[in-house]
Amino acid sequence: MEWDFHEICIIGLGLIGGSFALNLKLKGFPGKITAVDINPEAIEKGLELEFIDRGSIKHSIVSGADLVVIATPVGVYETVIEQIKPYIRKGTVVTDLGSVKGELVIKCEKLLEGVAPFVGGHPIAGTEKSGVENAVENLFVNAKFIVTPTERTDPEALEKVKRLWRNLGSEIVEMDPFYHDRVFAAVSHLPHVVAYSIVSAIDRLSEEVKTNLFDYTGGGFKDFTRIAMSDPIMWRDICIANRENLLNSLKTFKAALEEVEKLIEKEDKEGLKEFFQRAKEKRSVVK
Repeated sequence: MEWDFHEICIIGLGLIGGSFALNLKLKGFPGKITAVDINPEAIEKGLELEFIDRGSIKHSIVSGADLVVIATPVGVYETVIEQIKPYIRKGTVVTDLGSVKGELVIKCEKLLEGVAPFVGGHPIAGTEKSGVENAVENLFVNAKFIVTPTERTDPEALEKVKRLWRNLGSEIVEMDPFYHDRVFAAVSHLPHVVAYSIVSAIDRLSEEVKTNLFDYTGGGFKDFTRIAMSDPIMWRDICIANRENLLNSLKTFKAALEEVEKLIEKEDKEGLKEFFQRAKEKRSVVK
């Protein structure tokens, strides 16, 4: 297995950053793994679990790295880059693990111009949990890893990042960064917003009927709303960063809700059956 990097520094040691570190170790990465996190407890936990070799709350730790991986909420990318820029050495590659690309990739490229090449990346993997202590073994095995190159992307840096993720067991998919945001506004960001909204609706209905309806939820509710336990700060930032695409997806979702609402109002049994059958067929082919 070929490794292009000797020291990897992870900015943000949460679930995804921690899982990245853990799986580098499991796959036999021979170099050093360091981390930066504003929460010293996350660093302490990462060291205790032996996911990282060194950690700090100070961004100067990136000075030894030849790969810097941003694994923070997307809302702080620009701040993070400004903080690490003075310490990035020549030849270092910067990449990320965020769920939003588009304009954010362009901003990162501009901020790092003349300092380091930036390669946008997004692992299609995760859980509703947060924190380095919830890192998952083999999280990225057989999962898609999206790279979002632009005209500015350094070809050598891109190939190094792709090779790294292949070593972690991921399937590499290249995608335009703006197209990426349209796709994931639909298949990821919309479902999270809907899950949060369903929980909010049940909370309001509990007040209406003066009963804690959450006492009566079954497996279906728990499966459907599991992702509503995800990190609120991360999802706040994703919603704002991908606002236009998400609003468009929400508009389409509301149209589907209105369609089924009208069918129920009209007691249209055949229409409801067809609506559910179409959805069932589409869902059944999802791997």
